[in-house]
Amino acid sequence: MQPTVTADLAARPVETERPLLSYRDEATGERVDLTAQQVGQWAARSASLLRDGCGLGPGSRVAVLLPPHWRTAAVLLGAWASGLAVSFRPRATAGLAVLEPGGDRPFDAVFVTPERQDDWLEDVPDAPHRYLVGTGPGQLDDVPLGWLDWSAEVLRHGDGAPDHTAIHPSDPATADGTTYGQWGALAQEFATMLDLRAGDRLLVEAAETEQPLKWLLAPLSAGASVVISANLDPARRDAVVAAEQVTRVL
Repeated sequence: MQPTVTADLAARPVETERPLLSYRDEATGERVDLTAQQVGQWAARSASLLRDGCGLGPGSRVAVLLPPHWRTAAVLLGAWASGLAVSFRPRATAGLAVLEPGGDRPFDAVFVTPERQDDWLEDVPDAPHRYLVGTGPGQLDDVPLGWLDWSAEVLRHGDGAPDHTAIHPSDPATADGTTYGQWGALAQEFATMLDLRAGDRLLVEAAETEQPLKWLLAPLSAGASVVISANLDPARRDAVVAAEQVTRVL
């Protein structure tokens, strides 16, 4: 992961019609395809929301309780483009105490799905800026008092490349202190483990792989595209692989 990944994606020319990021919900039939330019634009909107809307910047901390999804990619890339430290909390941590360095420090923003926000097992961190991020099409129908719909709020911000933020490889990219440089190295190592190369198309089953290192950072570092499949029936995996021209399966 490079500190300028959002700007790089926004400026990258579209060389083929193949999307950089596809999201499929096999249960509902929903499908979203985003080119590299569109991923960059959504990430830029998210960065602008955090920086201009919330007043956050390097040193700020955000908690992200979201599944693999195109909106999650926009939230994460926008946060990292702004130099924020992210605490990513997968669904598997529900009901467990999350211990990390600086855990006693408050968060500046939190992003969570409505399902996890309503789950009594979840210990959703509090923050001055609280956003619900839906995983279905469109905006949310019901937003509780004290929360905002990310899908609505992010559209109030432009999709041009955000102002440059000086980010150094030694700056923390996650709330546990892991730096941008370390995450970049880890992403490249994992891409090598998967034998991911530029032009590859990686199939990710959303329920099986929550860590963004695997479904987002590694393929981006290799120049591969990603197909996120939610509610995938194992009996249909081969059909999805063929239809999406998948070359690697996570």
